[in-house]
Amino acid sequence: MNSDLDKEFKEAFIKISELKEAVTPDIMLKFYAYYKQANYGSNLPFENVLNVRNAFKLNAWMQLKGMSSKEAKQEYIKLANAVLNKKQSK
Repeated sequence: MNSDLDKEFKEAFIKISELKEAVTPDIMLKFYAYYKQANYGSNLPFENVLNVRNAFKLNAWMQLKGMSSKEAKQEYIKLANAVLNKKQSK
């Protein structure tokens, strides 16, 4: 995990994780899905948990099935930059 993309991805993850202000749930689902796809690919686990929150998270991840790890990291970084720039301009 030494490429520039990996470093940018890790930095974006840390910045988003340390945000003091709340991010809307739909954006958080995107972050979750891109993170999972970047790190685990399309290896979706079968969870027999009837929990609405987990169902939304799994669904968001499933929508990225087939996306490469590289593309998921790029999309995560792009979304993080958009959120962080919006927070700074307030």
